[in-house]
Amino acid sequence: MIGSIWRSAFFLGALLPILLAAQVYTGSGASIPDNGDVLEIPLQVSGLADAIDTSDYGLEQICITIEHAWISDLEVSIVAPDGTVGLLVANQGGDTDDYANTCFSADASTSILSASSPYTGTFRPQGQMGAVNNGQNGNGTWLLRVYDTYAFADDGSVITWSITFGDQPADYFLFTACDLPLLVIDTDDQQIPDGEKITGTMGIVDNVGALNHPNDPFNGYEGYIGIELRGNSSQNLSPKKSYDVELRDFEGADLAAEILGMPAEADWILSANYFDKSFLNNALTFHLARQMGRYAPRTRHVEVIINGTYLGVYVLMERIKQGPGRVDIARLRPEDIAGDELTGGYIVSVDRNESGPDGFNSAFPSENGQDIFLRYRYPKADDIMEEQSTYIRAYIDSFETALDGSQFSDPFTGYRAFADASSFIDLLLLNEISRNVDGYRLSSYLYKDKNINGGLLHAGPAWDYDIAWGNADYCAGSDIEGWSFDFGEVCGGDGAQVPFWWSRMLDDPQFVEALRCRWNELRVTVLSPPNIDQFCDSVALLLATAQERNFTVWPILGTYVWPNPSPIPSTYAGEIDELKDWAAARWSWMDANLPGVCTVGLKDVAGTAGIRVFPTSFTDHVMIDDPKGVNYHLSLVDARGKLVFVVQRQLSRGLQRIELPAHLSPGIYVLHLRSANGEVFTRRLQH
Repeated sequence: MIGSIWRSAFFLGALLPILLAAQVYTGSGASIPDNGDVLEIPLQVSGLADAIDTSDYGLEQICITIEHAWISDLEVSIVAPDGTVGLLVANQGGDTDDYANTCFSADASTSILSASSPYTGTFRPQGQMGAVNNGQNGNGTWLLRVYDTYAFADDGSVITWSITFGDQPADYFLFTACDLPLLVIDTDDQQIPDGEKITGTMGIVDNVGALNHPNDPFNGYEGYIGIELRGNSSQNLSPKKSYDVELRDFEGADLAAEILGMPAEADWILSANYFDKSFLNNALTFHLARQMGRYAPRTRHVEVIINGTYLGVYVLMERIKQGPGRVDIARLRPEDIAGDELTGGYIVSVDRNESGPDGFNSAFPSENGQDIFLRYRYPKADDIMEEQSTYIRAYIDSFETALDGSQFSDPFTGYRAFADASSFIDLLLLNEISRNVDGYRLSSYLYKDKNINGGLLHAGPAWDYDIAWGNADYCAGSDIEGWSFDFGEVCGGDGAQVPFWWSRMLDDPQFVEALRCRWNELRVTVLSPPNIDQFCDSVALLLATAQERNFTVWPILGTYVWPNPSPIPSTYAGEIDELKDWAAARWSWMDANLPGVCTVGLKDVAGTAGIRVFPTSFTDHVMIDDPKGVNYHLSLVDARGKLVFVVQRQLSRGLQRIELPAHLSPGIYVLHLRSANGEVFTRRLQH
């Protein structure tokens, strides 16, 4: 009996090292689809102990050899038998060709982000490879998942790949709870595509004042959604994807709902902010725009789980669209093809022309000869009627023709007859204080309401600032000095250029004066360094623990991620300090270099002899004493250069009453009178 026990112990002792020895399984090769489909190469694994984990025995290493003409298009992941996904590498290597015997190990000394093609050697993966070591039975079908994120461009193949299991298994971050609102999305393991939404579900856990857990009841929202990838450079260069989310009812129709205190709507965006390690650039800019009195998307920082995988911190934000809670312009219906109904509302954007005939080229190229493309946003290209597209094209052409003309600065026949100058001033100041390298030329919005509602072309809303605020290492994007509207002088070869509008408006003395007046107002309030610092500090405090979770699953602090400029802060606190320091320096440069002198409120402008206007402090009217009684244009402009009232009439000789709007905000206004023969009278008024 004793001998039997001894022989059994000897046998188990001899067998244990065999069971714990590294086991290597090699997979086959295959061609990588270049049509948007996902390649999944199966590999059967057997002979493992029942469970794989992070302590005793589990997945240790994965090696790949892939040939592809542009490997930064590729996203490569491992999928375990239970469906758990571990990202290995995504969107790295630029236009180089290969992964040549590239191995991934969670405890490697070098991150794949710090290496270069052909990546021969062993590197830490971008994602949580060790998430598969979750106690599951490792025997079964494993998949190497390869996705070409830029379809119909380059060919490639997986040559070979292997999985190694051993007694030094990969660890991973196990998400259990968060203090930000938690969004849990489930697509039934469907790959989320680009260009066409798939159906899923979304629940929001928002236990105000307490932690949010994945299994808590959904108390912020629960229902069906449509979801798809979004973004251009962010989609192709970032492994952490952004998403368009559409709330739906059980029949698949749009469902407007309030989310996290934001007004009810169906369309939302989950912005990954992978390039912006502060998570602040968009939220900060939109906050400043709203403080300036402009509509800008509302935002909430959240944490996100998709199909069981924790993806870190996102910014949930409103999508720019027509509506009372968004861009508050009139609805334009298909039958609105004549009269005042045809005149609005419209939303277009200056953009790169990449997706077919969904807009039009301006008749006026950029200053260095590049075409300027304007994209239909509302109505969309598929919905806009021919009469409507003809109208908005003609209106923008009239605006540009007036702006290009010799009388462009005339308040009645120049560009102000078509555009709200104050909105252009505010967008200019936002783009310049943030040195937005994409400003004016990409995702730069314009909107127009019906003529009965004012009907002028407005610049805005503000959009797309993730690589602003000094966060771009190209085209002078991180420089303290210089103007973003001069993009063509530093990057004239780029295919997306700035329209001529901005430099031309700066040739108008009244625009320049209004710009300086607006800066003088905002430099000590909304755009002041203390106000910017306060917002940055408040959000950094809100994200104090959330950012730690995010940068555990996305370990990019201190590492170059396109297009971060050097030096790269190694901590989240360093990212916040860098943003605030850069913003303060940019403020100082703008304060010293913004053109113009603000004279509004200092003195009246000389005018036609003999005319008197009183009182200079008005409520709803002024009195005009005109000894000639000639035909005049009369306009009233606020301190920002915005035209708030205009009338053309024959003035009687002598004293008469002119009714003015009584609902105007208190402040300084300038009354302009211009006769048919060009005589001008200007008077400063107080309301």
